[in-house]
Amino acid sequence: MWSFLEFYTTRHGGWPPLNVLVYNLLLMTCWFYTLLRGGAPERLGATILLIFSWLTVAAIRHATKFQFLETGVLVVDLFCLAAFVILALRADRFWPLWVAALQVLGVAVHGIKLAEPALIPRTYAFMLAIWSYPMILLMIIGTWRHRTRLIRFGADQSWSQASK
Repeated sequence: MWSFLEFYTTRHGGWPPLNVLVYNLLLMTCWFYTLLRGGAPERLGATILLIFSWLTVAAIRHATKFQFLETGVLVVDLFCLAAFVILALRADRFWPLWVAALQVLGVAVHGIKLAEPALIPRTYAFMLAIWSYPMILLMIIGTWRHRTRLIRFGADQSWSQASK
């Protein structure tokens, strides 16, 4: 009998694994929602996540199937972290701080693989990818809260005064 993880990560009849389909559906839903309803920080955050997700896919194509430290994915993750930290420092929102913190956890996984090369490849891949789901959720909640503030107060400042 297959475990849920095997079902979730195995191709079925030429289709991508279920996790890839679910993630891409959630990512595109988040991106369209932020484009339609979000402020500048939400639109920028969702676009950052979309672009770096594509770059991660490109880096994985040249990967070692997570047998060793994935340096290409690490570089993409570090640049993604830098983008979210800059967004968190400039935006007048709380959600970018949480997203940046989740990205730190994703980068830390590479450190775990470096410290423990015997880490199971599937576990390494799972630990890298799992943080993306709450990031999407935080962006959707942040966009919804932005809309709530617009309705309630008539305006919602996008950028902090300190960043100007």
